[in-house]
Amino acid sequence: MSVAIPGLRDTDPMRLANAIRQLAEGRSNAVGSATLAPGGTSTVVEATNCSPDSVVLLTAKTATAAAATGVYVVAGKGQFTIYHDSSAATDRTFGFETRG
Repeated sequence: MSVAIPGLRDTDPMRLANAIRQLAEGRSNAVGSATLAPGGTSTVVEATNCSPDSVVLLTAKTATAAAATGVYVVAGKGQFTIYHDSSAATDRTFGFETRG
């Protein structure tokens, strides 16, 4: 659920109001989903809004994701890495939000 972002010099009241409405409805360009790499112990996720100082929040979207162990995140510029246990499961999917 992304937000239509008006340009810095955009003065069209309808575009500005639309962006504000979308934010108020909970839309964000800082959210997405990621599936853990099967057989690996880390998964790199592209996230343009991410920086090394970001906080990355994960929410399990599948039962196999909820069962993953040793899960932690290291934020970087334009991406973050999820470290996790190794599993052959191909549906360990998380929703994410990056802040900061």
